[in-house]
Amino acid sequence: MESLRSDEQRRVLMRFFKTGPGEYGEGDEFLGLKVPQTREVVRAIPKDFPLHSVPELLKSKWHEVRLCGLLLLVREFERQSTKHLINDNGAIQLRDEVLTMYLDYAERANNWDLVDASAPAILGHWLLLPTHLSDGTDAYKYRVLDELAASPNLWRQRMSMVCTWKTSQQGDASWCLRYAEIHLHHSHDLMHKAVGWMLREMGKRCGMDILRNFLREHVGEMARTTLRYAIEKMSEPERKYWMTI
Repeated sequence: MESLRSDEQRRVLMRFFKTGPGEYGEGDEFLGLKVPQTREVVRAIPKDFPLHSVPELLKSKWHEVRLCGLLLLVREFERQSTKHLINDNGAIQLRDEVLTMYLDYAERANNWDLVDASAPAILGHWLLLPTHLSDGTDAYKYRVLDELAASPNLWRQRMSMVCTWKTSQQGDASWCLRYAEIHLHHSHDLMHKAVGWMLREMGKRCGMDILRNFLREHVGEMARTTLRYAIEKMSEPERKYWMTI
């Protein structure tokens, strides 16, 4: 990956991902690879790449190398989640190992693109599948997400929200609604966007009336950014209605 570095692209990425003093990505370092280049590297890595080697990538100072590590976790989780492996004990154990590693190194996914590329595919998918962790119930899964949501770390908090994209895709609005409400008064613009984005996707997948009911209850306390994202797919007259309440 270092052999593919581009100083020109590096400067672009450092501006785009807000790496300056006081910005949310302060201090992050880039090689200057575009995402398709990183995905090409992942595709070139053998399927039997050992899981225990992934943390070396997640610990890297380079943003793109950490993305590579996260995408390897996504790949392994998806490999163990095919239809015929959903209830296979060996596959369940491997999925749990991926999930545990992901949570252990969650703070290495320290920008919105790293979270968004991994949280739905690993954490969100795990919510829908059998697990051997703890008692394997939804109560335990809620505890996992509640801990992320209560963390002082912005990226862990975003994981708890963005992962609900996967559950909404499967027609379950409850996860999105729970964590949208928890994060509704968050102070950071990145969370305002994440909450609105997930609400919008939930409405598309689970029903616009569910979204409308949530808005009726909370529109007066939502950040304007959250509201704009949430209503983006509505008709123009309805968008105007919600924005003027």
